Amino acid sequence: MKVKTILVSQPEPKMENSPYQSLVDRTKVKIDFRSFIHVEGVPAKEVREQKVDLTKYTAIILTSRNSVDHFFRVAEEMRFKIPDTLKYFCQSEAVAYYLQKYVVYRKRKIYVGKRTFPELMPLIKKHKNESFLLPATDKLKDLVPEQLDELGIKWKMATFFRTVISDLSDLADVKYDVLVFFSPSGIESLFKNFPDFTQDETRIAVYGNTTSQAAKDKGLRIDIQAPTPESPSMTMAIENYIKSLS
Repeated sequence: MKVKTILVSQPEPKMENSPYQSLVDRTKVKIDFRSFIHVEGVPAKEVREQKVDLTKYTAIILTSRNSVDHFFRVAEEMRFKIPDTLKYFCQSEAVAYYLQKYVVYRKRKIYVGKRTFPELMPLIKKHKNESFLLPATDKLKDLVPEQLDELGIKWKMATFFRTVISDLSDLADVKYDVLVFFSPSGIESLFKNFPDFTQDETRIAVYGNTTSQAAKDKGLRIDIQAPTPESPSMTMAIENYIKSLS
């Protein structure tokens, strides 16, 4: 069956000329975007209940834009004046760039990894005498605490925000040829919203091994997968699949 409609389980990209727009232009498919999950901040009171005293930390580990937003939100709710001496360890350039929303970049000590969390480890190791706080989601990957423990540093993880399943009830009677997922939480949301979901002729596209495993655990048939050597991006994987049908 040809692909005419696609639902991507993420917010619509804000940038112009996104890969999805290019895909639409080339294949003439209709692509909709809808967040299957969203983030909610944990109140400062709950953060305190996790025995977090912001005055005790000399360095912050920031793994995402959400961690940046919610660290500064909680600091404000706690009426904590963030010292200029605080060190920021950012997982990627994108996170470091986003940090400028809250601090004057040139006046702060900011250390930037390349892209993945393991690539940030050497920078943290060089400053092992600091006391680190990791403001995190409740869905944090096990890799992160495991690697920090291996360094033997003084650190604490606390939940500053949560990943919550979105209400998708308005999509109950809407059918798409392809559903696109980027996380196990997206798969979980599908079945929480639609417990009786049956795949039938719906094609499932997944990004990453953990998402793929979550789909398989739910008995889904995976038709499109990325990244692969032939399809390093999701848009490329979808386009290659569409081409294979013609």
